[in-house]
Amino acid sequence: MAQKPSIPKGTRDFGPMEMAKRNYIFNTIKDVYALYGFQQIETPAMETLQTLMGKYGEEGDKLLFKVLNSGDFMNKVSDDELREKNSLHLAAKLCEKGLRYDLTVPFARYVVMHREELQLPFKRYQIQPVWRADRPQKGRYREFYQCDADVVGSDSLLNEVELMQIVDTVFTKFGVRVQIKINNRKILTGIAEIIGEADKIVDITVAIDKLDKIGLESVNAELKEDGISDEAIEKLQPIISLSGSNSEKLDVIAKILADSEVGVKGVEETRFILDALEKTGLDNEIELDLTLARGLNYYTGAIFEVKALDTPMGSITGGGRYDNLTGIFGMPGLSGVGISFGADRIYDVLNELDLYPKEAVNSTQLLFINFGEKETDYCLPSVTKARKAGIRTEMYPDSAKMKKQMGYANAKNIPFVALAGENEINEGKLTLKNMATGEQTMVTPDELIAIVTK
Repeated sequence: MAQKPSIPKGTRDFGPMEMAKRNYIFNTIKDVYALYGFQQIETPAMETLQTLMGKYGEEGDKLLFKVLNSGDFMNKVSDDELREKNSLHLAAKLCEKGLRYDLTVPFARYVVMHREELQLPFKRYQIQPVWRADRPQKGRYREFYQCDADVVGSDSLLNEVELMQIVDTVFTKFGVRVQIKINNRKILTGIAEIIGEADKIVDITVAIDKLDKIGLESVNAELKEDGISDEAIEKLQPIISLSGSNSEKLDVIAKILADSEVGVKGVEETRFILDALEKTGLDNEIELDLTLARGLNYYTGAIFEVKALDTPMGSITGGGRYDNLTGIFGMPGLSGVGISFGADRIYDVLNELDLYPKEAVNSTQLLFINFGEKETDYCLPSVTKARKAGIRTEMYPDSAKMKKQMGYANAKNIPFVALAGENEINEGKLTLKNMATGEQTMVTPDELIAIVTK
């Protein structure tokens, strides 16, 4: 007996209903990006390992999927090297390409390669799959999509303001209530300076970032474990427990960081962004969260994170400002700011809250029943007319039993069924059945179109 086919662990098939939902997410995000003047690019699934290696740290390098060279890929490998069984050394000899790990490094490579053609500031978006040789588990896949948007070549904070408006617009269109959290890497650096632990910035931020999950007591214990003094931990308490409006929090943190040049700069940047957003009138809440600390080795200014309010789901969008996107490829000085929508988590949120519009997930709107050759010939012009009117229309291909054809319509949730027998043909009409109500009406082809498109 033939072995049942399977797919690699950590990958998924998507059926028609899932694809309809995913396309609704991607198309909504694309439409909003376009509203704000962003242009789409795509980069190859494969990049050279020279482009990918060393950009994600030692752990990231291990998670790269490497692609065997084509042809006689073993001819450069000696018997001694094979006997050593050093997989990393062998991979370097056998593989020159790898599947992309994220969209950021390929974007940086794209900007360096096409610098002369680009109009700066360059506003790009990219919605493509990425691959990671990670251990598959619930919610973590080896192949998944990223939906990134970045502005490079401009230091203006209006870019941050615009990206927050994009986030607000997208989730308003989805009907999902979210909280947008904002902080600034410079504020976090200033805090580390003021409490006398400037060199422990990463330890401090990694710990306080867990405040929501593990609570204040555990955060303090972790800080102590990382070698941060009791005095510094004491100074940190009023900062991480700050409450009040965004404006009140900024006023307090501005006083605390008055002697830190970098901290003051972070407060000024955050105040500008929040003041500008107030003028735009966001639909969703934006909150200054001084415990927010994402991508500390990467981001250099504003940082953002978005959480759904009506279902527990972790971060569903994130991003921030970085100073040197292209420095990894020898072209320093090009700053940028970007966001990334978590499509898979948004998919789960919309499912959980049942927010997919019917028209987004129902494919065919109208099915013509097939009674035989004569009836089909009569119906075909109406099928064409319906499609020209923008109605998603099918003609059942076989003259099967009526029960089977109606079962097909029900299984696909097709809302209308049209049929023509001898009476209809004699009168030049069609019978239209509303599958939800069971109501049947004899109509002309034009009347049919008016009813289905109503």
